[in-house]
Amino acid sequence: MLCFFLLVFYSSSATCSELLGRHRRGWIIGSFSIEEGLSGPFPYVLGKIHIERSYRLYFDLFGEGVDEEPKGVLSIHKETGTVSVHRAVDYEEKTMLKLKFEARKTDLSIENSLGVEISILDINDNPPRFQRDLFEISVDEETTQGSPLLTVVAYDRDQRGTPNSTFHYEIKSVAPNPPDTKFAIDESGSISFKGCLDHEVAEMFTVVVEAKDHGDVVSLSSSTTVVIHVEDGNNHLPTISGQTGSGKVKENEIGTSPLRLHASDKDATNSRAWRAKYTVQGDNGEHFKIKTDLDTNDGILTVIKPFDFEAGAQVELTISVENEAPYFSCKVREKTPFGLWKVDSSKGNDEPQPHSVKVIIEVEDTNDPPLFSATVKEAMLEENAPIGTWVEKVTAVDVDSSHARDFVYKVGNDPAGWMTVDPHTGDITTSETPDRESPHVVNGVYTIVLHVVDDGMPPLTGTATLNIHVTDQNDNAPQPSVDHVDVCVSDGPITTNITAFDLDENPFGGPFTFELLGDVNRKWKLNPSYGYIAGLVKEPSVPAGAHTIDLKISDMQGEFGVYSLNVAVCNCSVTSNCRSRTATKAVSGAIGIVFASLFLLPFLLLMAVVVTCKEEFTTLETSDSSGETLLESNIETPGTDCQDMDTTLDKYFIDYRRENVSYQFNVDLNQELSRLETKEDLLEYPPHLYADEGDSDTLSELDNIYISDEDSFEKAMEDLGPIFKQLASICKTPDTQNNA
Repeated sequence: MLCFFLLVFYSSSATCSELLGRHRRGWIIGSFSIEEGLSGPFPYVLGKIHIERSYRLYFDLFGEGVDEEPKGVLSIHKETGTVSVHRAVDYEEKTMLKLKFEARKTDLSIENSLGVEISILDINDNPPRFQRDLFEISVDEETTQGSPLLTVVAYDRDQRGTPNSTFHYEIKSVAPNPPDTKFAIDESGSISFKGCLDHEVAEMFTVVVEAKDHGDVVSLSSSTTVVIHVEDGNNHLPTISGQTGSGKVKENEIGTSPLRLHASDKDATNSRAWRAKYTVQGDNGEHFKIKTDLDTNDGILTVIKPFDFEAGAQVELTISVENEAPYFSCKVREKTPFGLWKVDSSKGNDEPQPHSVKVIIEVEDTNDPPLFSATVKEAMLEENAPIGTWVEKVTAVDVDSSHARDFVYKVGNDPAGWMTVDPHTGDITTSETPDRESPHVVNGVYTIVLHVVDDGMPPLTGTATLNIHVTDQNDNAPQPSVDHVDVCVSDGPITTNITAFDLDENPFGGPFTFELLGDVNRKWKLNPSYGYIAGLVKEPSVPAGAHTIDLKISDMQGEFGVYSLNVAVCNCSVTSNCRSRTATKAVSGAIGIVFASLFLLPFLLLMAVVVTCKEEFTTLETSDSSGETLLESNIETPGTDCQDMDTTLDKYFIDYRRENVSYQFNVDLNQELSRLETKEDLLEYPPHLYADEGDSDTLSELDNIYISDEDSFEKAMEDLGPIFKQLASICKTPDTQNNA
């Protein structure tokens, strides 16, 4: 039953000494409890607190239910101590009210203080509630009976451990309610079934589940709805109900569909239990594949490998059909009063044989291309064989048994154009002279492609390959790998290797015999002189510079070639490449000549005036010399005697500057400098054209050239080089020129 308790504690404002001498006082306090949910009328008296005193006391009440939530439930009469209830309370909100009682004297001093707890008595005012009002699940049709489908859970807010909060589950209704399916729920709320599920009987079940408590006065309950969708399983086998198509295929064709099979199935359309899967037996040549049309569930038979009519005119096939999902079956045999029912079921390995039909495919004859007796053939041919040499013969046959056709032979691919084929006999002969060293001959084999074409409509072609092995002849002389070598200047003999090769193969190639021709005594020799590499030995007497050596190289059969080998001898301590060294020297030498010419030309001009052929000395003048030492002339043709000195000087008109060189020449030296201008390895200040002839505004002062009195003209000329001797000879007398 309902219970309550009262906790009372005592406190006094009296001192300890007063307590020792004070007599015992009487308290009269009732036991208080409030039942939740009372409907009134309010207020009503809960009880009264009485204290035996000879003087007046005033009472106060504080805490939950008064000035704390839930507020306004209780009050106390200040003079009588009567406690009243003013409104209903909820056990699920507060199970107990904790308050404080005080008694005061007329001077407002506290006489007594008590702690009071008032119990709230629970009543069955809450039914058990489910987490949701609707549950929805899907299960497979082949689910085995007794399997848990779903667990529903309810909760009651009434006082725990009392009948008000204790409840149980019940299935109140099932719709539809077929005889072979029964749903159940256990004490934990787990829903299961016994018997069999059948999608064709019921695609969906609506199950109402109730939770009901065990209240003494009244029993409360609530319910939830569980919707169970049954997914279709494969409990119906498909059958082949018909076929359409010609049932014929042409030989040598692929991609055609001679047959379409139709299937029927009672399972749900477009489900895995309905989708058909076809299998072909008897296709020994693997000519067919069959796939399912996703829209119609038909089986489409397609040719993927061509047929040969001559190999057979008919093909007999067996085509079977099954579903993508495995087959199962369930049937109730006995409904027992307790536990699960007895059912007969099969699944997986117990699947019955699939439905199958036999079909015959006819192969239609078509024109077949002629075939060579051998698609790859080998032949031998000697290099340099004369035009018209017979090489090989090819033959072809017509494989059509119903009618033979005429055909001709053709050359399909002849890379070098060496071959021709007789269109009627298939005899292959040469139309050009074969060369084994041709780039079209790979590893000694020349390959051509041959065709044979029949007279069908359209014409059909057969193909064969002829590999012609070209035998070698000694028609190539050995030759060196390079036409020039570099040799270092040395105090003793030094050897440079010379490698040779031959386009011909053994025995028409190496090892080779090397021989030096001409006057090479005490200059050059060979060591070794036999093999694939010869050693060219330079004797110490060979000076630096460019040399040419005649070299004879012979193969093993005596076929030889004579070659001029350019040999550059240089100082390898300066540069490892003699050709670069020679070019550098040439450039440096030419530039040195230019600089020497620029320095010495004024002196030479002066000397030319001194040794003029005339005895009279004439001062050279220009139209506007401005005190310079430059000479200007507008006459291009050089003079032939000293009187045309203006013209002669104009031919060698030079402008010299300290930092850069400007030049304009009309003689060979001009050509040499122009050539040097294009070289990449010039000195820091390469030649550059600064002014045109006749531009006196850009003329610069020439440096002075000093020659001591002890030096004669002839002695000075010895150090100037041959080109300036030619310049000086212009102003010499004929006798002087002869002496020079």
